[in-house]
Amino acid sequence: MKTSHIKPDFCLSGMVFLIFFFMGFFQPAFAQTVKFGHVAPPFHGQAKGVDAFADYVKEKTHGDIDIATFPAGQLGGERSLAEQVQAGTLEMAAVATAVLQNFVPQCSILDMPFLFPNRQTLYATIDDPEVQERIFSYFPKKGFIAIGWTENEFRDFSNNKRPVRTPDDIKGLKVRVMNSPTYLDTFRQLGASPVAIPFPETYNALQTGVIDAQENPLITSILMKFTEVTQYVTRTQHCVTECVIIVSVDYWESLTQAQQQIFKEAARQSIQINRTVTAALHESLPKLNMSVEAYARANNIEIIDLSEQEREMFRKAMTPVWDKYRKKIGDDLFDFVLEKIETHGM
Repeated sequence: MKTSHIKPDFCLSGMVFLIFFFMGFFQPAFAQTVKFGHVAPPFHGQAKGVDAFADYVKEKTHGDIDIATFPAGQLGGERSLAEQVQAGTLEMAAVATAVLQNFVPQCSILDMPFLFPNRQTLYATIDDPEVQERIFSYFPKKGFIAIGWTENEFRDFSNNKRPVRTPDDIKGLKVRVMNSPTYLDTFRQLGASPVAIPFPETYNALQTGVIDAQENPLITSILMKFTEVTQYVTRTQHCVTECVIIVSVDYWESLTQAQQQIFKEAARQSIQINRTVTAALHESLPKLNMSVEAYARANNIEIIDLSEQEREMFRKAMTPVWDKYRKKIGDDLFDFVLEKIETHGM
């Protein structure tokens, strides 16, 4: 019988490798790649926040989880992104509550028109851990795990007919709105004729007179050149486009508790970056290098800021819309959020 001869130094080096491997000194040769989709353009605060999310996760997991971000609707529109996450074919997305309310009706509480008196109160309210826990608790049953926010800004109103200061000023206008039940109901209640025209078609619809008005964040309206065909802008801030960071249930459950905690921390980092970049855009618009106000003056755009009394008129006009959605949202959640807004009011 032949006896195999194994060199002692080979055995020793192999044992050392195994010891070091199990002690964690050698990392796997591959990283887990995760897709994160959203619809904001790359320069936008939301996109910068999502990129910061990916960087944080990669750093804190030592490269084990590599998140690839896909801005500008590369993976589909927001409804499609939500459906992909729900089906488990996409790991993550940031989707507006105005769209998610079709899946999770309770999140439409954040889309109630004239709900938040100002930006500071909005941020204090949705950053409240109790508010997040309550709203996010409705998501798992619908196939999502909600872990944080991104945002696309407060929405404003622009038109080519007349200055708008009161609810009566909107009556009779044909308005392009996001294809969301809340938004459609809001402008019907104001006496307008809301039309759910696809976003890319908005400019042509304004230019040709198919519509008289549109509602988007003022920065968006400038960058999309809607203000070229709508002379009057009112900073109604009637709704805020808050987006929820959603994760597929299967993917979330595949993560360790430590990794899940890192994702939640990344979400908190993301929204802060998002807000900081968005605020900076007001002072220096991309490519234009001027503030929103300077651009408006240079292009003869009239910007109207509502007084407290005028905002209160709009808020009272929204009572029927609130009553309708209170039935869908539930009294408990509706009143809970209203109480939190009052608590955090500034």
